[in-house]
Amino acid sequence: MTTLLEVRDLCAYYGATQALFGLSFAIAQGGITTLLGANGAGKTTTLRALSGMVRTSGHVVLDGRPIRGLATEDIAQLGIAHVPEGRGTFTRLTVEENLALGAMSRRDRAAIGADLDRVYGYFPVLAERRSQQAGTLSGGEQQMLAIARGLMLRPRLMLLDEPSFGLAPRIVDEVFAILERLNRDQAVSMLLVEQNATRALELADEAYVIETGQLVMSGPAQMIGEDENVRRAYLGY
Repeated sequence: MTTLLEVRDLCAYYGATQALFGLSFAIAQGGITTLLGANGAGKTTTLRALSGMVRTSGHVVLDGRPIRGLATEDIAQLGIAHVPEGRGTFTRLTVEENLALGAMSRRDRAAIGADLDRVYGYFPVLAERRSQQAGTLSGGEQQMLAIARGLMLRPRLMLLDEPSFGLAPRIVDEVFAILERLNRDQAVSMLLVEQNATRALELADEAYVIETGQLVMSGPAQMIGEDENVRRAYLGY
C-alpha cells in the first residue's frame, strides 16, 4: 500500500515536560492503524501532536508534504480530521448546525450539500434528528455526530480518539460497523486510539503499542492480537 502519513522521531511537549519520545510509524493510504496502550501512555498526545495541538519536534509528512509545525486549521484543510475523546459536540447547536461546522473551511457549497446527504446515509439516526439540539442526543448519537462532523471535512485521514468510550456494547458494534464501512466505501484512512483493544485489533490492519511515550511493539493487527505476551504486558487481557 502507498504511505499516506509518515512519522519519524516525533517528540511532544507540554511546557517543559516531554510526553512523546521519538515515535516513528506510518499509515497506509486506505488503511486502518490502531494505537494501543494503557491510560497515560501517550495515545491522545500522539493524535494532538499530529493535529498541531501541542509543541513537537521531528518529522510528520502527509503524502510527501511536511506538515509538522503547521497550524491546526491548516492541517485540517489538508484533509486530517480529528475526532477527539469526549465527542466535542456543540451542545446548543442542532445536529445539522454541528455538521455545517465540520465543513466550515470548505467553499464548494454544492459538494457540501451532497456530502451532507451522504453522511445522513451513513447515520440515518442523525437525519431523523437533524433539527434537534445536539446536547439532547444520547451518548451513542453524539459519538456518531462527532464522526459525521469529521466526515464533512471530506478527510483523507481521520484521527479517532476512543470512539467507543462510555457506549453500550450494542452501540459500540454499530459505531465500529460504520467505521469499517467508511473505510471500505470511501477509502478514508484512520488512526484509531481505543481502550477496547479487541475491537480495535479486529478493525485495524496495523497496530502499534505505546508505553510511557515510546513505541514498544508494532506489526499486523492480527499478529499483535494473537501474541499472548503482548496481550499480557501491554493490552491487559
